[in-house]
Amino acid sequence: MPLIILTVTAIGIFSKTNIFEAFIEGASDGLKTTRDILPALICLMTCIGMFKASGALEMFTYIIKPITDFFGFPSECTPLIFLRPMSGSGALSLFDGILAENGADSLAGKIAAVMMGSTETTFYTIAVYFGAVKIKNTRYAIPAALAGDITGWIASSVAVRLLLP
Repeated sequence: MPLIILTVTAIGIFSKTNIFEAFIEGASDGLKTTRDILPALICLMTCIGMFKASGALEMFTYIIKPITDFFGFPSECTPLIFLRPMSGSGALSLFDGILAENGADSLAGKIAAVMMGSTETTFYTIAVYFGAVKIKNTRYAIPAALAGDITGWIASSVAVRLLLP
């Protein structure tokens, strides 16, 4: 990090750029972007909290349990299917619980690890990026992103079963 700061400073000095003024302008732009996306983030975080507190996560997990059991998907990983698209920190907390309860070398631990790496926090990402550029009509972005997540969930289970002992 110090090398990066030194390099940026040196480039600024050699190009005769007012480094402080450029920094202040960048920080100002960052604050404007934060102001623009903050309402979407607050709404998303509130919805995630309500989703978890309402018991909906457990209900959805229970509803799809017959399907996941049929395909041999570990029931410990099923809550990740619903929480990962909404909250990276919530999914990380679930992931930590899976590892603590089952171990990193367990089937559930391996599948959860691959799921965490191969899926995205879809709704968070869309809220941030679309909110930053003020796009309100997401059109096909959400269905396409969720299709990618579903593919990641299925592929994580298949890949772990085929490639990892």
